[in-house]
Amino acid sequence: MYDLLVLGGGPGGAAAARRAAQAGKSVALFEPRSIGGTCLNRGCIPTKALLHGVGPGCDFAALAAEKARVVDTLRAGMERQLASAKVTLIPHPATVTGAHTVAAGGVRYEGEAILAAVGSVPARPPIPGLDLPGVVTSDELLEDLRPRERMIILGGGVIGVELACVWAAAGCRVTILEALERILANLDRELSQSLTLQLKRDGVELLTGAHVTRISPGLTVHFTHKGAEQTAQAETVLAAMGRVPATAGLFAGVEPAMERGFLQVNERFQTSIPSLYAIGDAIGGAMLAHKAEAEGCAAADLLLGRAPVRGVSPVPACVYTDPEIAQVGLTADDCKARGIPFAAGKCVMGGNGRTLIAGGKRGFLKLVFHAQTHALLGACLYCCRATDLISELTLAVTLGLTAEQLLRPVRPHPTFSEAVTEAVEAGLAALTR
Repeated sequence: MYDLLVLGGGPGGAAAARRAAQAGKSVALFEPRSIGGTCLNRGCIPTKALLHGVGPGCDFAALAAEKARVVDTLRAGMERQLASAKVTLIPHPATVTGAHTVAAGGVRYEGEAILAAVGSVPARPPIPGLDLPGVVTSDELLEDLRPRERMIILGGGVIGVELACVWAAAGCRVTILEALERILANLDRELSQSLTLQLKRDGVELLTGAHVTRISPGLTVHFTHKGAEQTAQAETVLAAMGRVPATAGLFAGVEPAMERGFLQVNERFQTSIPSLYAIGDAIGGAMLAHKAEAEGCAAADLLLGRAPVRGVSPVPACVYTDPEIAQVGLTADDCKARGIPFAAGKCVMGGNGRTLIAGGKRGFLKLVFHAQTHALLGACLYCCRATDLISELTLAVTLGLTAEQLLRPVRPHPTFSEAVTEAVEAGLAALTR
């Protein structure tokens, strides 16, 4: 019997397996595809590799080779870490058959505890024609890297806008059809509005409030927009309408509490079956690799009987567009909705020396402070290196640092991070009026 059976070798499952094994526990990790999960093999890393290398007239064959090199290098590193920790890797899909048992590859495995870290898969809404040849999800698109003249993207979330940036930069005519009133609807409104303007400047056609009704042969997309029936045609249609937990068929003979496919857990990541734990995309919330990894480390610590070293919130969100987008904590709209008194400070990046040197596009950094305690409640960034800058602000939100405390560090010049000082000063001025 193993001490721990981990289902899923993505960022969360691999982190939990390694942490438990390094503490001396016997661990088996079930991963039927490739170590690294969606993030490394079909999501975060491949997409960012493309965004880094794409441009007008780019060599897609060379781009595909570079993407494969990056992914293979990182995957090999993860595999070495797991092997060094003496994690047993089982390359078969696993089914939970009991409170302490798992079936995989025709073999029954027993474990004191089971951790479901199975991740998620692209959503496939019941839209007629979504199964036609040429209609792909991000999984298939990232395996078929080639020039395209025309692409329609269904969905203006993170996946949709990032891949729109890739193919638009390569010269493809891209149309995004988003059913909601704005793209990136889960982020700050100003972030959404700013990216909308930039996408249009980059030649992307963007239609919000567009409801797709069907896709007919010839890849003609039928949709309603502003009360009118419309159509658009392309050689590729990307279905980027979110993701769903990969829990279908995961259980046989046991039925943990679930809601819309998500496993329900308590503050210790336990499901309704005490020996069965779950983390990451499978339990809902932000479907992000760093959330899953943090939860995997925390769950492993709890299983080891010790207080978690890693925190699991707040979780920053990053979008690798140009400029980049990052957000953590509460927005001004969140504060208004919750009745929290606040003041905001903003720095427009047009006067930031490093931004001008780098040829960065229009951007800003916006901070939200509690009006009474002056603690930083949240941050919204739309600028060069936003996805790096957000870490300092995530630390500040996590620790409840005040505007006064954030002004204590001397930030070097010329750097993007100088904008943090300017935004804090603007916020403190608003707080003390």
